[in-house]
Amino acid sequence: MTKNHHPTFNEIEEKIDYIIEKSGGYWSPSWLLAAITEELGEVSKELQLLEGLRPNKEGSKARLKEEVGDVFFTLVCLARGSNIDLISALNDTIVKYGKRIE
Repeated sequence: MTKNHHPTFNEIEEKIDYIIEKSGGYWSPSWLLAAITEELGEVSKELQLLEGLRPNKEGSKARLKEEVGDVFFTLVCLARGSNIDLISALNDTIVKYGKRIE
C-alpha cells in the first residue's frame, strides 16, 4: 500500500480488528470510555496550545492530527467491540442533524 492510498472504511476496520486480535481482543466498553476520555483530553491540550491559550508553549498540527487519530481509533474499537455498525450510526447522525437545518 502506498503512502497516498486512502483505505476504505472497511479496510480500516479490518486493520483495527487485526491489531486488536493480536493484542488479545477488544477491551471492555468501560475501559474504552476511559481511553476515549483520555484521548479527548490530549486533543483539548493540543487545541489550547495551537490557539495560544497556554503561555510559553507551542502547539503542533502534527500532534493534533495524531491525537484525533487516537480518538478515532478508540471510537472504532468501542463500536466494533459493541457490535455497532459505525457507518450506520454515523449516517443516522447525519440524517438527524440534517433534519435540524431543514
